[in-house]
Amino acid sequence: MFVDSHCHLNFPELIDQLPQIRQAMAAAQVDRALCICTTMEEFAAVHGLATRYDNFWATVGVHPDTEHMTEPSVQDLVERAALPRVVAVGETGLDYYGMEDRKGGRSIADLDWQRERFRTHIRAARLTGKPLVIHTRSASEDTLAILREEGEDGGAGSAGGVFHCFTETAQVARAALDMGFHVSFSGIITFKSAQDLRDVAAFVPMDRLLIETDSPYLAPVPYRGKTNNPSYVPFVARQIAAVKGLAVEQVAEATSRNFEQLFLQGAAA
Repeated sequence: MFVDSHCHLNFPELIDQLPQIRQAMAAAQVDRALCICTTMEEFAAVHGLATRYDNFWATVGVHPDTEHMTEPSVQDLVERAALPRVVAVGETGLDYYGMEDRKGGRSIADLDWQRERFRTHIRAARLTGKPLVIHTRSASEDTLAILREEGEDGGAGSAGGVFHCFTETAQVARAALDMGFHVSFSGIITFKSAQDLRDVAAFVPMDRLLIETDSPYLAPVPYRGKTNNPSYVPFVARQIAAVKGLAVEQVAEATSRNFEQLFLQGAAA
């Protein structure tokens, strides 16, 4: 019924609890999940989950905020994206959040390595015909600009994909939609302080909307502050249903259909 379009089940907070998590998913009617890769070093573990369980799929990519790990080439990404049950490239994008505190006082101009890595992922996605999983934080202007420069305008040859864990403005959402991307919401949408984000969710059309946990992070209310897992994604769906005046079953059906159309059409078994 429900699909978690973005989770990190290989992370240490979750992997040792996987049997219990899978039981909880079944009880919550969460029947599928996309396991997201954040480094080349972890790809084998992420891909292993997708090949071991028939309701999990995998991505390949390096998170924009990752340093001092293997830097992928276009060919590295293309080769792994061709493996069975790898359905997307990412997560990739840009992350400028907390520059002074987290990056040793470097400026945005010093983050060319992030921007070049992002371009590498976009080019690999276009070569493979697989969608991008986009992470953007405090960097939406550059994220959108680079996508446009690389030809991601929603036209022929575009990879498309999803802006995951969306926390930006309605204007950014509109730009992403105009470029052919989906928009995904996480447990943040349930937070008391997130009314602006709920307004964005109300604006995003149902045929371009996804739901996710980004677990083990960002557990929704009533589990905020605890370790998140895919069995909690129905709480995101219920919040979407509330802001759109729909039944939760309608949200489940639409977001599951969107997941299938974006990630699974033509995917190798």
